[in-house]
Amino acid sequence: MNKQVQVHASLFLVALIYGSNYSIAKEVMPEYVGPFGLIVIRVVSAAIFFGLLSRLVTKEKIVGRADNIRVVLCGVTGVAVNQLCFFAGLNLTAPINAALLMVIVPVVVLVFSALLLRERIGKRKVSGIAMACLGAFLLIYTSRGEQATGNLWGDLLIILNATSFGLYLVLVKPLMQRYKAITIVSRIFTVGAVLVIPFGWQQLLAPDYGSFPASIWLAILFMVFAVTIIAYLLNTWALRYANPSLVGAYIYLQPVMAILIAVAVGKDIFTVQKAAYALLIFAGVYLVSHSRQHALKKAA
Repeated sequence: MNKQVQVHASLFLVALIYGSNYSIAKEVMPEYVGPFGLIVIRVVSAAIFFGLLSRLVTKEKIVGRADNIRVVLCGVTGVAVNQLCFFAGLNLTAPINAALLMVIVPVVVLVFSALLLRERIGKRKVSGIAMACLGAFLLIYTSRGEQATGNLWGDLLIILNATSFGLYLVLVKPLMQRYKAITIVSRIFTVGAVLVIPFGWQQLLAPDYGSFPASIWLAILFMVFAVTIIAYLLNTWALRYANPSLVGAYIYLQPVMAILIAVAVGKDIFTVQKAAYALLIFAGVYLVSHSRQHALKKAA
């Protein structure tokens, strides 16, 4: 399997995991665990896991003042602000609103890539972003039910989360050219854990964990291992071989994954109309990634 296929497979799996997270997280919070308490569980668990794994597989250290400052900024934008805003926003607004607002990530990535990485933005890439954004908007908008009403503050927090995550994708890119993925992820989660604990400590201690049904424990385990550990590792690894715009573009697949999961459990119906919108999304991702195909083949 060449590197290009591996990168797209990894990003597709990340989209699938994130797409399912919108509904799963709403099952847990706020009835069982508050949003910030849930973040502490996720981030601290991931920090411990990545820290131990990093010690086992590599002795690599991040060197230089500039790289260490960049790692701290990645911990702030990619873990602390990203997670706090996402779960606080999702707790207030509807999952469908959150999925819709997250499609601004590639736009943020393009802007920050141009400003910080001097990445050239061609007409093909802009067209791909616009096409995928249109498909995602139509898909989510036409899938909204009567009770899928949002909340202004929740929506604003999701927008802040999307902006923070987009900036993280750009900031972490240069580090991925010099260090292994596990080294970077381990350090940024350590930074993130230190920052989120003060926000979520009280919510972490509040629940009666002994009363949780098995389904809620499974949902929490999914969010820790799949959404936090596996997704971050795959995303960070993919950034070694793909530009931030491609990684950001895969955000458009999340609503597709969410609807497919809903259909599988009998909560939605897949129509020709939805299939057409999904094709727009895939076509947009292709246009964004097309300019990188030659570079990925050389890396294989």
